[in-house]
Amino acid sequence: MKELVINGRAIGMKHKPFIIAEMSGNHNQSLGRALEIVDAAAKSGVDALKIQTYTPDTMTLDLNKNEFLISNQESLWHGNSLYELYQKAYTPWEWHEAIFNRCKEHGIIGFSTPFDATAVDFLETLNVPLYKIASFENTDLPLIRKIAATGKPMIISTGMATIAELAETAQVAKEAGCAELILLKCTSTYPASPENSNVITIPHMRDLFDCQVGLSDHTLGVGVAIASVVLGATVIEKHFTLARSDGGVDAAFSLEPSEMQLLVTETERAWQALGKISYGATEKELASLRFRRSLYVVEDMKQGDIFSANNLKAIRPGLGLLPKYLEKFLGKKVNCDVLKGTPLNWELLC
Repeated sequence: MKELVINGRAIGMKHKPFIIAEMSGNHNQSLGRALEIVDAAAKSGVDALKIQTYTPDTMTLDLNKNEFLISNQESLWHGNSLYELYQKAYTPWEWHEAIFNRCKEHGIIGFSTPFDATAVDFLETLNVPLYKIASFENTDLPLIRKIAATGKPMIISTGMATIAELAETAQVAKEAGCAELILLKCTSTYPASPENSNVITIPHMRDLFDCQVGLSDHTLGVGVAIASVVLGATVIEKHFTLARSDGGVDAAFSLEPSEMQLLVTETERAWQALGKISYGATEKELASLRFRRSLYVVEDMKQGDIFSANNLKAIRPGLGLLPKYLEKFLGKKVNCDVLKGTPLNWELLC
């Protein structure tokens, strides 16, 4: 499996998970808050911060009727038109450079999800090091080609895409110039539930597409992300905010700083725990072997006394013979005087 290196940060199974904080619209239309989010994300230990590059007019039409209204009563955004939602959520393009510069100051990677060709052209002027394709755009093949032609790494959320759609997307990306592709398992509900996350797909997707894989996670908490690391995820993306109580279009399923810090810590621990296939005592466990049970003489014995269940027992520590040898001694004579607390050995047997 090919590893990737982005701005000096390696991505692959030999390296701790690459953690992305997604700002989305949680800046609440305040550049000051956006920069505070960058600061908090960096302090939390993330590797990268992502924003989104679009305008309401590049996303939809300014219509307040029919399919342009969000009518699903279970949606966080019920009652808004699509245009109104994107007005609230979009990141003004004149903020991008300041946000990316703040990322550089903290030593984390700043990048974006473009939603159309004009956004790609704009982001190229800012020399972003990689691109992300949102799950709802992963079948937009002209956009895929446009981004692939930059030659930069591309992260694609899989969302609702079928295997056939993903295969076509991956093929188009590679043929158009993308040599470094990462696929993120993603459930396109907001928030998503653990039951609908299906992270067992991650190793299957890695084997099927022969690329780095990860998780774009819209669930609450960090459990699903940790599970995905165990299954081979090398990239984790989570929405991020300063405080859910501040509101914001994505606040309800975003992590707060202490939770993001927990995510960084616990996903690294999960990665460290993978290790290798191993049986028997590790180097660190060797000292603990002495605390296994073993056979000991538990009463003073004279030469010629008979070993029995009363004078021979399996106890701790582990300096005597293994308990499995007990039957070899029962009913046999001891060949010398033995004190209580002597570890059993073959030399004591007549």
